[in-house]
Amino acid sequence: MTQWSSVSDATVRPDASADVPPPDVAAFIRYCHQRRGATWPELYDEMCAVAARREFNGWDHAELATRGLAFSLQEMPRLAAWSRVVVANGDPRTKTSPNRGAGTPRLEPRAAVA
Repeated sequence: MTQWSSVSDATVRPDASADVPPPDVAAFIRYCHQRRGATWPELYDEMCAVAARREFNGWDHAELATRGLAFSLQEMPRLAAWSRVVVANGDPRTKTSPNRGAGTPRLEPRAAVA
């Protein structure tokens, strides 16, 4: 006879590394978000479509799964959390240091042209 755990899967805290997606997965999520600007759950639909068409590095669902990204119902909470983290942090290539040097140009708003 199968013995069931008295603790639900929802209450088990995964390790801290589960809160941050691997770099390849983060790049995929960022790519999908930049294409449509969508948020969850529309972002999920975009990720599924991009994977189906192999539009990101030629990766399909199976290749993304080898990198830790699965589209199954059981993995949905983790994928949603990863998506929130990636979208909230934006593109790391565009982040600037809070200690900007004097030689770093600052963008000033333009006046409207009449």
